[in-house]
Amino acid sequence: MQTTTLRVSEPQEILALVPHRLGFRPRDSAVAVSLRPPRGEVGLVVRVDLPHLADVADGPLLARTLVAHLGRDQARRGILVLYTDRDPRGGDGAAQLAARHVREAAADALGDVPVWVVTPAGYLSLDCVEDCCPPGGRPLRDLDSTQVGATLVLAGSAVAESREDIARIRPQNGDVRRSVARVRRRWEHQCEEALVAGEDAVSRWREDSLAAWRKAVAIVEAGEPGPGGAPWGRIEAGLADRRVRDGVLVALVPGTSDLPERCVRTVPSTPEVDAALGAAMALILDPNRGVVPPERATAVHEAVLEAVVARGRAGAQAPALTLLALLSWWRGDGARARLLLDGALDADADYHLAELLDDALMAAIPPGWVRHAD
Repeated sequence: MQTTTLRVSEPQEILALVPHRLGFRPRDSAVAVSLRPPRGEVGLVVRVDLPHLADVADGPLLARTLVAHLGRDQARRGILVLYTDRDPRGGDGAAQLAARHVREAAADALGDVPVWVVTPAGYLSLDCVEDCCPPGGRPLRDLDSTQVGATLVLAGSAVAESREDIARIRPQNGDVRRSVARVRRRWEHQCEEALVAGEDAVSRWREDSLAAWRKAVAIVEAGEPGPGGAPWGRIEAGLADRRVRDGVLVALVPGTSDLPERCVRTVPSTPEVDAALGAAMALILDPNRGVVPPERATAVHEAVLEAVVARGRAGAQAPALTLLALLSWWRGDGARARLLLDGALDADADYHLAELLDDALMAAIPPGWVRHAD
């Protein structure tokens, strides 16, 4: 993964970078930025709601949590960026309280924390007098013309207008969804017949469901998904089966070869399969063996899962949304993972894999490669 090395003397560059790191333009938010030694390289960028950080009772604890995250990122210094509706200088509002809580929490570990404010009209230093930053701040267009901002835009980095937009999956038109629904119903019926026929038939159905996933990956790699119902309906029906879903999960991990197919078979797992499955999951979870998800393959997998959600039944996509959330978490995009996971739990509040991932997000546990890198 690429990193951008910035000097602390260039706050405009950091302000231009933050929305690209988050993937959206923050509103009513506080963003803590880790600056790593020796040259102030930008590390962790973490966002919280500004009212929560400003809360008199809970704000100091949240501030200490933010500082602890920066400490685990090996920060020597930090910057706080507040996104609010108006210039907060001269008042004792939420922005001032949030800044005070962070500065008090960071005093011993990070020293003085510069606080910058971004409003819909401009940007400014919270401590700046009018000679430095005019009322309302300096114009936002200055941030668009920074070297970092221009470089990221030229590299294809896009910023969503809101946090909700980064996880919004627009449904396909009615004809496409009806075509997928017909395939899904036929595949669900074949599953019912396989359950009556016995384990061998169930095993074949599961392997065929996984084959549909492989076909969809090939389709997306070759271009945009077409309008037909196959293989999307088979994938939607297959993901409702835990064994198929786990096979797809394993297929998201690089170097697993035919392990997904071996995982979906009905016969009891062998010690070799169990060991291979554990090794595959360690590449996502283990702090000693975790790897960065492969960029191209992960983008394809996300596109396949988004196609399943866009073509499937509204409000019934817990498996696909959970796998999407897992991929986002693995990439280090906690904001998107949170929103996708909320969608999965809205669809099925008792979906076990979603609950496990929710625990990891609530505990702020990063994927294995992040802890390995530290």
